[in-house]
Amino acid sequence: MPPIALPHDAKAGPTKPEVRAVVGSKLALEPDDHFAEVGSCTGAITIEAAQRAGRVTAIERKPERLETTEQNIAANEDTIRADIDLRNAEAPEGLPDDADALFLGGSRNFEAVLDHAVDTEIDRVVMNVSRLEVAGRATEAFRERDLLEEVVQFQVSHGYELAGATSFDSDNPVYMLVGSATDETGDEVSR
Repeated sequence: MPPIALPHDAKAGPTKPEVRAVVGSKLALEPDDHFAEVGSCTGAITIEAAQRAGRVTAIERKPERLETTEQNIAANEDTIRADIDLRNAEAPEGLPDDADALFLGGSRNFEAVLDHAVDTEIDRVVMNVSRLEVAGRATEAFRERDLLEEVVQFQVSHGYELAGATSFDSDNPVYMLVGSATDETGDEVSR
């Protein structure tokens, strides 16, 4: 996939490229997939999903962030293959009932979103969290719903020149929860 352009910024900033690469690998989107995102913000995940999936539904509760998503999608229109439906709503309101994969970029209402994932049997669910306490609550919520497959914690550091040598600036750690509301055969997980 070509790198995406994000000429328009949102206060929260985009999900970092290295994190997006891991998210993409965990979602494993296919051309016939319907991908849903909660918290589109800059549209970085939305755009990369739209380069792989057939349909994308992105939910954003803040109108100004949804506008940023729209502007960044327009800046990448030549690389997008999916039909994109942007919705100004607070999840789980506005989430489709036929999504194959779901990404939660924020923690607001995540329990209700996970309930929706279980009720609609979403095959792949990925949630990124940046705060340790929320990561703990989210892990328990995944477990309580029998969704949890793995928890990944990673931190990316970028090198910079310092006095003729290389030093590193570290990004904040990211906790990634990965799960499914179906078993390996695609059937609903018994609850």
